[in-house]
Amino acid sequence: MKEIIDHTIFKVIAEAADELQMDTYVVGGYVRDKILGRKNSKDIDFVSVGSGITLAKLVAKKLGRSKIAVFKNFGTAQVKYKDLELEFVGARKESYNRDSRKPIVEDGTLDDDQKRRDFTINAMAVSLNAKNYGELLDPFGGVSDLENKIIRTPLDPHITYSDDPLRMMRAIRFASQLNFKIEEKSFQAILETKERIDIISKERVSDELNKIMLSPKPSVGLRLFYESGLMEYFLPEIIALKGVEEVDGQLHKDNFYHTLQVVDNISETTDNLWLRYAALFHDIGKPVTKKFIKGTGWTFHNHEFVGSKMVFKIFKRLKLPLSDKLKYVQKIVRMSSRPIAVTDDQATDSAARRLLFDAGDDVNDLMLLCEADITTQNKKKKAGFLENFKTVRARLKEVEESDQIRNFQPPVDGAEIMEIFNIPPGREIGIIKEFIKEAILEGSIKNNHEEALALAVEKGKELGLDTKQ
Repeated sequence: MKEIIDHTIFKVIAEAADELQMDTYVVGGYVRDKILGRKNSKDIDFVSVGSGITLAKLVAKKLGRSKIAVFKNFGTAQVKYKDLELEFVGARKESYNRDSRKPIVEDGTLDDDQKRRDFTINAMAVSLNAKNYGELLDPFGGVSDLENKIIRTPLDPHITYSDDPLRMMRAIRFASQLNFKIEEKSFQAILETKERIDIISKERVSDELNKIMLSPKPSVGLRLFYESGLMEYFLPEIIALKGVEEVDGQLHKDNFYHTLQVVDNISETTDNLWLRYAALFHDIGKPVTKKFIKGTGWTFHNHEFVGSKMVFKIFKRLKLPLSDKLKYVQKIVRMSSRPIAVTDDQATDSAARRLLFDAGDDVNDLMLLCEADITTQNKKKKAGFLENFKTVRARLKEVEESDQIRNFQPPVDGAEIMEIFNIPPGREIGIIKEFIKEAILEGSIKNNHEEALALAVEKGKELGLDTKQ
């Protein structure tokens, strides 16, 4: 397994380890990803049977680094070298208090350290000492599990998950990222231990959820998140989408599975985490607004607006950023059905202008969501819907080139209006600016200063204002 440690940095660490007569190993995700042939993380973890801090200091000296980050409470140290972050820790064994995921730590052997790891695929170690340089130590069959695409715990999964319940989320995250299957015994343990997730901070949960959402096919993780029972603790709004109801022989689609497909669809076109979240939340208002009207069928009036309001509660619950990220997701959810109106042959350019005005620079993201929202298995229907949205894109481009509506700025601002009519700030200014904006969006005037100024004067006179003499 010497090919795993082919980076020159390992020779430096091996030299330091032998000088200190300290058994040292590269462990964890770096080893796993090397075996899988994945692009390696820039974070590399090292375990030494002895003081990881002492080893880190000698490694830093050999690399010409004067500063290292030392975390005495955890017995760890970090050395930054070029684009790498090297993490050093002494081998340890852990025990847990039931009310906390923070372990009681003692010095231990490599065997102790490997037993405390979350999964077999993360419990492999490669020696860096001269006596057995490059030897792979794999006591729990991690290589076999990689080959068979299985997520499995080194010890009894009930103990592993109960000790640190975040590992349940990590199991789902790795299954989603790697497209692996969680071993049946390990998954059953999640079902039986799920309530322990309550001791985990929402920040840690959302960090794992973010990684699931950024995986190549998020539905793998989201489905496991639901099937494990963990979703009910954090995203009951998504669970509420599940199921089909029938009245008078009329069914509505299962919006849970539809949503998972939409998230997968959009993940093929963007790595934007927040746009993926918008896809996840785009229909959450439907269970609240669902209504059956005889002669019409199932309706979900204003579900986009209701859903956008619900997004705030979810972000707050999960400790996601209550900032421009929240506003962005709310905006995309709120506008998620707007482009459909522009597909109508009878739709005027005014509808396109208003869509551009309201969406601004996010109009392309909005269109990506609309296209991802097509989940019909009927190829002819799907092609027709996509062609309609292609037409919308062309129409938006044409209107934007003609009228420059995106990120609209009024051609006549408040200061100029005050100067024209020699008036102080007041409600009339807002009325005139709104009148100009509406005229431009309706296509009554062009988006230019000359026409806007003439309209401002006209509207001002209507309001009883006189132009400055």
